[in-house]
Amino acid sequence: MRLARRSTIAVLGLALPLSLAACGNSGSDTAASSSSSSPMSSSSSSSSSSTTDAMMAKPFGSGCSAVPASGKGSFSGMATDPVATAASNNPALSTLVSAVGEAGLGETLNSAKDITVFAPSNDAFKAVPKATMDAAMKDPKGLLTKVLTNHVVEGRLTPEMLAGEHKTLGGGTIKVTGSGESFKVDEANVICGNVQTANATVYIIDGVLLPK
Repeated sequence: MRLARRSTIAVLGLALPLSLAACGNSGSDTAASSSSSSPMSSSSSSSSSSTTDAMMAKPFGSGCSAVPASGKGSFSGMATDPVATAASNNPALSTLVSAVGEAGLGETLNSAKDITVFAPSNDAFKAVPKATMDAAMKDPKGLLTKVLTNHVVEGRLTPEMLAGEHKTLGGGTIKVTGSGESFKVDEANVICGNVQTANATVYIIDGVLLPK
């Protein structure tokens, strides 16, 4: 009996250090795993933060003075509404809003996720030949829709991402040139850029981008 008891104690004495050693190694492995994954998480967080900062940067351009300083049509007011609703509160975009309504695209634009809209100002529409405008307005589901969707691009483009060629929702391609706070979209100038709405980034332009 004494021999059996001594054997049992000896086994327990060996088992306990081994068990503690195993726990210690497990903790070290967990810490190492956590440590190795930390830089990746930090990098991802940093990238996301920089994109958000760029998107929320202040709007730029001489045409921004036409945007109301307060109320639903102001920059802060537009930021809380989806893009078609936000534009409807901005008097500088009233002609565009009327065209969107005629084409029945309001809900489509409001429900879209993360888009960029190149929005012609009222003066931009005035520069379009009357015959062209009349033809488009008489064909809201055809020509007018094609013209309007030629101003919409998937994804929210920050100013740093703007230069280059972009496929439009209308199936065409537009080319943006420039940098900093000076850009051209095809032949139109960006007069007020980086305007944020709840689901879109808007660049107000001084020309209408007719499909090629």
